[in-house]
Amino acid sequence: MSYLKQVDPEIYDAIIKETERQATKLELIASENFVSEAVMEAAGGVMTNKYAEGYPGKRYYGGCEYVDVAEDLARDRAKQLFGCEHANVQPHAGSQANMAVYFTVLKPGDKVMGLDLSCGGHLTHGHPINFSGFLFEFHGYTVDRQTEVIDYDQLLKMAQEIQPKLIVAGASAYPRFLDFEKIRKVCDAVGAYMMVDIAHIAGLVATGLHPSPVPMADFVTTTTHKTLRGPRGGMVMCKEKYAADLDRMVMPGIQGGPLMHIIAAKAVAFKEALTPQFKEYQETIVANAVRLADSMKEKGYRLVAGGTDTHLFLVNFVDIPKVTGKKVEIALDKAGITVNKNTVPFDPEKPFVTSGIRIGTPAITTRGMKPEHMPIIADFIDRAIKNRLDDEALEKIRLEVAAFCNKFPLYQERMEV
Repeated sequence: MSYLKQVDPEIYDAIIKETERQATKLELIASENFVSEAVMEAAGGVMTNKYAEGYPGKRYYGGCEYVDVAEDLARDRAKQLFGCEHANVQPHAGSQANMAVYFTVLKPGDKVMGLDLSCGGHLTHGHPINFSGFLFEFHGYTVDRQTEVIDYDQLLKMAQEIQPKLIVAGASAYPRFLDFEKIRKVCDAVGAYMMVDIAHIAGLVATGLHPSPVPMADFVTTTTHKTLRGPRGGMVMCKEKYAADLDRMVMPGIQGGPLMHIIAAKAVAFKEALTPQFKEYQETIVANAVRLADSMKEKGYRLVAGGTDTHLFLVNFVDIPKVTGKKVEIALDKAGITVNKNTVPFDPEKPFVTSGIRIGTPAITTRGMKPEHMPIIADFIDRAIKNRLDDEALEKIRLEVAAFCNKFPLYQERMEV
């Protein structure tokens, strides 16, 4: 019996329809994934009822003995997974994880460097409309105009000129490997702290498919969804010497009571990520991304930085008249394919329009899709883009996409509640 269906049929209906949307469309948003039923069960469990301000063994409320177990498991598993000295699993999201680091080592007005949003950075890496941009003096570094990858020599020159207190590495839309050793050398050359936001590549880092910043960085932040395939939330890892200051900044500095049901779900996700099957999954994510990117290139599309080393790539429409990321996103959605419009390096369009789209493979890989299926998906995308003004053609593609998705069932039991 569904209690929700009885109590609130409108929300119940919205959830059922969202379940159907996820099941019948190709989810290619690089920052999204599908959690396991075990993670979902923990996230929807009774630990949502418990207030637990503080940390295990040092709470401000009584009755925390069992949520302490959950948080200790989450912290211990995170340290095992990433090989870090300290982990704080309380941040509600990646933005709060980044905020916690900034407030731990910076004062308002301090100089910071972060990757420019148009070149793949994130809002919390210094965009002027974000708290990071209006509290601190951020300077955005960019990619090389020709290669569209980071020029580390130029990064060093910029750091020597600006003398930042912190350099932020990591990205939300950068398809190539990041060289953390070179970034560490830049930080050391100017006496800056090194922070790396691995929100997008956390699953790849955990399984050795992307170089790890943990040995070199002072702080590493991440979300727990995306490639890590956990619940929506954040985490900060750091050297032990920063642990006490960081923990005080997370709570009581910027947050109150932690979301204990989400922390329990994080613990479940970390346990799943420690299995051999999870590494195989990450390997398939990358293989799928490379094959899908190659298939798009074969169809004549221009990709940022020429392709991908990771779970995502970006398609650049700058050279195609009257085509924008926004228009393509809308057309693909009508065809049953979910992507997000995205800026490309030195984008001439506004951020709400953009000249590109971002495509990622974590979610479709979770469903069981393999490299041999990527040319099929590329064909769906290509046809939808070419028929973007023809709703009848897009509807035909949508039906084909739904039939294709039905071969890879998702949350079938939840659709039948």
